[in-house]
Amino acid sequence: MPGNPKTAVPQPVQAAEERSARIAVTVFPLLILAGGAVALAFPDSFTSLAPLINPGLMVIMFGMGLTLTLPDFAMVVRQPLPVLLGVVAQFLIMPLLGLGIAWALRLPPELAAGVILVGCAPGGTASNVVTYLARGNVALSVAMTSVSTLLAPLFTPLLALWLAGRYMAVDAGSMALSIVQIVLVPVLVGLLIRYLMPRTVDRVLPVLPWVSVAAITFVVVAVVAGSAAAILTAGWLILLAVVLHNGLGLGLGYGAARLFRLPVPSRRTMGVEVGMQNSGLAAGLAREYFSPEAALPAAVFSVWHNVSGALMAAYWRRRPAS
Repeated sequence: MPGNPKTAVPQPVQAAEERSARIAVTVFPLLILAGGAVALAFPDSFTSLAPLINPGLMVIMFGMGLTLTLPDFAMVVRQPLPVLLGVVAQFLIMPLLGLGIAWALRLPPELAAGVILVGCAPGGTASNVVTYLARGNVALSVAMTSVSTLLAPLFTPLLALWLAGRYMAVDAGSMALSIVQIVLVPVLVGLLIRYLMPRTVDRVLPVLPWVSVAAITFVVVAVVAGSAAAILTAGWLILLAVVLHNGLGLGLGYGAARLFRLPVPSRRTMGVEVGMQNSGLAAGLAREYFSPEAALPAAVFSVWHNVSGALMAAYWRRRPAS
């Protein structure tokens, strides 16, 4: 995960982290595209990576924990309404959009469940840096990503059971336990290490974006390789579903913030946070609890939401945030 640009660290370290994060978030979509293309062209070379998907996700979430500090959660206390609004929008807009898109496109059960599961996932791990580049409210972004991630073991399985359960059987209890193991424990361990050894962690912060980029690329390669035939069969339909899901999420997230008269930087943050999902987690869960085909929307989302996020950041960065 590209690191949090606003973490309270010494200025030289913060500058190095921001520079590394900017490069990583720019190169990220290209690496994901390249990794997916290679896995699609030579799937047999990467199918053995499937058992390592969840460990790869744990590395990503551990990196997220290392970028967090306890003051990052102060936004929840100082300004609870924007954080609450953002988290509600995250777990309301995207799951319902997933259901609506699955119904409108008449997706097969595996793909429908996969699209809905992407919507039920917490906020995307690259959203903090995209928000920073878009001149959004980074403190709000960090708070929203952190809170939605910590709430994922509860809300993601329940929403998946409610919405995706009409297409495929959902073992919500086992899914919740997996999210605790894959997400919650690594994030808390990273947060604890950051608290106990802040200077040591500060020295490695500039490297963390690249570790996360490599881990997310690895997860995408493993997922795509395991479902190459299905991608070639239904690729355009999946891409259409993903583009609609991400685009409508960005727009409705921004619109919800505007409806509640939040400042422009916070509107940008809300759009990014709602539209960008932790699709790597969704891919791992879909593959484990549904089928390899159900992981396809998450794999494609991993590519597309970083492309669209980079484009939105470039557009907003050139426009005043007042």
